[in-house]
Amino acid sequence: MARLLILAHAPLASAFKAVAAHTFPELVHRIHAIDVQADQSPEAVEAQAREWLQTTPSEPGAAALETLVLTDVFGATPCNVAQRLSDDRHQVRVLAGLNVPMLWRALNYAGLPLDDLLSRSMTGGAQGVLPIASTRPQNQAFPPRAYDPDQHHHQQ
Repeated sequence: MARLLILAHAPLASAFKAVAAHTFPELVHRIHAIDVQADQSPEAVEAQAREWLQTTPSEPGAAALETLVLTDVFGATPCNVAQRLSDDRHQVRVLAGLNVPMLWRALNYAGLPLDDLLSRSMTGGAQGVLPIASTRPQNQAFPPRAYDPDQHHHQQ
């Protein structure tokens, strides 16, 4: 089962870990958050992340140290640091553009092989971005109301 490292601008990493703990309390021990402070050097962040990557999972029988690193913005310091962590030796993969659906998908499929987990997480993040129309309810069938003479109930 893969571990998750959330590497993002402060205080986003901790906030995403809190969201994970709220919805998946049984998996929160597999998540580590590093909040990158504005005055923190990339080298210091990388050292902190590498130190955590070298720790052994606390679960009995856990052998693989596969890690999915989720970061907030492509090209920013957290992502650049995460990119330096990505290699086959540590079995680390990186995904930028973190959102809650991506995080939840990663937690739901944490038991998959790392590359499959990356793919599922990316799909969850993309599918979680939706335009919301002003009409209600969205994509739900409901009976027309007697007081709806224009039959607007079908609009999405």
